[in-house]
Amino acid sequence: MFIDKIRKLEATKAKLAALEKTVASELQHELASLPAKYGFDGLPAFFKAVRDASSGRGKASRSAKSSGKAGARKRRRRAVITDATRAEVKKLAEAGKTGAEIAKAVGISLPSVQNVKKALGLVKSRK
Repeated sequence: MFIDKIRKLEATKAKLAALEKTVASELQHELASLPAKYGFDGLPAFFKAVRDASSGRGKASRSAKSSGKAGARKRRRRAVITDATRAEVKKLAEAGKTGAEIAKAVGISLPSVQNVKKALGLVKSRK
C-alpha cells in the first residue's frame, strides 16, 4: 500500500515536470510571436511601444491630452495672492504652522507660501 502511494507520487511528479516543460515551451513561443501579432517589425520597436504605453507617452495619451478628453489633467488656475492672503500666511507662520499646512489652509502652493514668507522677512537667511 505504501509502495503504491510512492509510485503514484513519482508518476504525478513526472507528469508535473512534463507539464511544466510544455508550459515553458508554449510560453516561449507565445512571447516570441507577440511583436508580429501586434504588427511590429522586431523587438526594439515592440519594446519602445510598450515603454511608451506604460509611461503615458504613447500616441493615444498625447491626443487625449491635447483634445481635452476624459483622463487628461486640467491645468490649475493661478492663485491670486492678495494682502489678505499674505496676512493669513503671516498669522499661520507666526503660530508655528509648517509651510505645507499653511499652503493647504490658504489654498496656495508651497512655493508661493515660501515666497510670501520671504517677502515678509519670516524666513531665516542662509549664512
